[in-house]
Amino acid sequence: MLSIYKKEIAAYFNSLTGYLVIGLFLLITGLLLWVFPDTSILDYGYATLESFFQLSPYLFMFLIPAVTMRSIAGEKADGTWELLLTRPLRMWHLLCGKYLGSLTVVFLALLPTFIYGCAVYRLALPEGNVDVGAWIGSYLGLLFLGAVFTAIGLFTSALSRNVIVAFLTALLLSFLLFYAFDALGTLPILADHAYQVSRLGAQSHYDAISRGVLDSRDALYFACMVAVFLGCTHRVLNRQRSTWKKNGIIDLGFIAGLFLVHTLGSLYFTRIDFTAEKRFTLSPLAKQTVSNLQQDAHITILLDGRLPSGFERLKRATVDLLSDLASYSAGKVTFRVVNPLDGNTQQQQANTEALADRGITPTNLNVRTETGFSQQLIFPAALITYGDHEIPVHLLLSRAGASHETVLNNSIQNLEYAFVSALRKVISGGRPLIGFTEGHGELDNRSLYDAIQTLTAGFQVGFVNLDSITSEGLNQLAALVVAKPTRPFTEAEKFKIDQFVMGGGSMLWAIDQTDAELDSMRTTGNQTVIARQLNLDDLLFTYGIRFNYDIVADMNCAQIPLTMGNVGTQSQIELAPWLFYPVFMPTSSHPVVKNLDGIRSEFTGTLDTIAVPGIRKSIILQSSPFSRLLNLPATVSLQLVEETPDPTQFKNKPYPVAALLEGSFPSVFTNRPVPQGINRTVQIPERGKPAKMVAIADGDVIKGQVNPTDGSPYPLGWDRYTEQQYGNKSFLLNAIDYLIDDADIIALRGKEIKLRLLDPVKIKEERIYWQLLNVALPPILLLLFGFVRQYLRKRRYSSF
Repeated sequence: MLSIYKKEIAAYFNSLTGYLVIGLFLLITGLLLWVFPDTSILDYGYATLESFFQLSPYLFMFLIPAVTMRSIAGEKADGTWELLLTRPLRMWHLLCGKYLGSLTVVFLALLPTFIYGCAVYRLALPEGNVDVGAWIGSYLGLLFLGAVFTAIGLFTSALSRNVIVAFLTALLLSFLLFYAFDALGTLPILADHAYQVSRLGAQSHYDAISRGVLDSRDALYFACMVAVFLGCTHRVLNRQRSTWKKNGIIDLGFIAGLFLVHTLGSLYFTRIDFTAEKRFTLSPLAKQTVSNLQQDAHITILLDGRLPSGFERLKRATVDLLSDLASYSAGKVTFRVVNPLDGNTQQQQANTEALADRGITPTNLNVRTETGFSQQLIFPAALITYGDHEIPVHLLLSRAGASHETVLNNSIQNLEYAFVSALRKVISGGRPLIGFTEGHGELDNRSLYDAIQTLTAGFQVGFVNLDSITSEGLNQLAALVVAKPTRPFTEAEKFKIDQFVMGGGSMLWAIDQTDAELDSMRTTGNQTVIARQLNLDDLLFTYGIRFNYDIVADMNCAQIPLTMGNVGTQSQIELAPWLFYPVFMPTSSHPVVKNLDGIRSEFTGTLDTIAVPGIRKSIILQSSPFSRLLNLPATVSLQLVEETPDPTQFKNKPYPVAALLEGSFPSVFTNRPVPQGINRTVQIPERGKPAKMVAIADGDVIKGQVNPTDGSPYPLGWDRYTEQQYGNKSFLLNAIDYLIDDADIIALRGKEIKLRLLDPVKIKEERIYWQLLNVALPPILLLLFGFVRQYLRKRRYSSF
């Protein structure tokens, strides 16, 4: 077999055709990856070789049939095949020698492409900021695919004496195996089984490995395909040497063996993630979630169309994640990618309205074109359908001040959390109940409109009157929100809250300890701010939190419109920084605030945590270092905007304004009489079941602004004065998710994926150099190898 192996390699490199085929492969690959703008690595902007691994299968469809077409067909045409059969070799040895020889040629053709990796390594920002592990896994996937295409080429070469026929047949079979099954899965008749159909083809298995993940099931698929085509080749070549009965027994045994191996491999599998951050390794919680599905969960990805490179990366990351989830779901998770803006104008309008009813709105992109910029609508979202339930998943996380690439990278980091959280909500048989207290001057319906609409995508939301609701009704809630009350709570209402907490209920406290309002100041120019008496201090103190009676003045703040004079008869209105509208930039790494935009507030106070045994506390929001406190009572005047703040007076330590608490909370009513109106037979435990709380020293964080013209509510976090979107909505969603879900799922938001970009300055200055290097150097190296080999060969044989 070794002599056949050496002969196969030598025969290929002894002909000009061999160098021509590999040279064309390297030249076309170089042009596609470094020159043509649609597939150029330089224009893609990311320090990755994804473009190469996406294009290579289609280039392999031409390269490998050209390598294998003469393996057997050429021998038959030249009359040397019969000579080979006279040698003391078994047919399998002869076949394996030719197969391994052709596969080695394919591997040698790939060696010059390592230059592309070296170039990306040098162009990365900073230099060397690449994921080499992912490249290793991707090259393994390419070799697996090459192994299958080589087996196909050998099979077609055995079918004919004509090398052109062998080439074209191998090209057709390779294309069908790689692409046809994915195309079949898009047919409406097979839409319900698209995932299973696609797994019959090579593309889905190659895509899975080319990310940098080696799954034993994918490797087994390629091994089986190689065995099938080599077995067919052996059967074709050996058909005249054995009886039909013997061949039939062998074929049945071969098929049964493959079926058994494939079945066992599907049941017991393992995965190796070569990527640096193990970004394709699912958490145990994600695996458990999809494996516990009782019904089929169909996911529709709406992000499709001609997308900029960053959004194409987000789409590909979403498809990769759902492919991984599907592989652990025993076929229960299926997905497809659609473009809601396909079709005519009426269809687009109908799709947009239908998605808006489900809480999915489009994003308007500025896309650079050859003639400037154009507007493009996209839907960076997905829709999960599970039985009778539907729940949207938003793929894009916005963050003002962050670069476009950082926002998309943060969105990719958040994908596993977003999908697992949504799946757990639909699995639970519906949406958990969230209650907002009423009857104490809390925020009204218009101020809470967008907050409630935002939460209704994953929860059932309503108002709760503590005076009339029973303890049994209260215990049906998953979380209770106290949203900026202005009137005190009665002892009976506090008792119901306490019993809710003792039963493991979660609380979100958004408390204003002051009565400061900007509208009051616009009338008189100033306001004496005094403390509000809400009768909650003892309850909160027992739980381990204290809201202080003060106001934060922060130089990192939002702006408000003020009249700065008149021009003729028109008032001159300008935006001015207002120190009492702080914007809190999350610096904590806690998943509730990680990667969030700034959070806008109004007349915020501070809070302190109290040492309570068994209660864990975390500060998640705090003021900037350039802030100071005003203790109550205090007079706040609009004239402060005319003064330039002295940084030395504001340079201080950050003050905590929001905290998380979790553990078994003690009861404030232990050893105290039960309030009037409460059943006196109620047992009051000293400590309750494990529960969670989020405490925010400002109720306006979850308050949406209202249009003064028509009274319509603005989205939560939208500043109508500066027309800027803050992160309040995402903060509220994360806080509720934290309160409802267990610690494992919120920990998914801590996933880190390093952002790897190319150096734009180096690309701009050295673009021609890198294009010439990567297009010309691989073919030149091939030519040098050919010249050296011919020189050594000539020198060797001329001595005889």
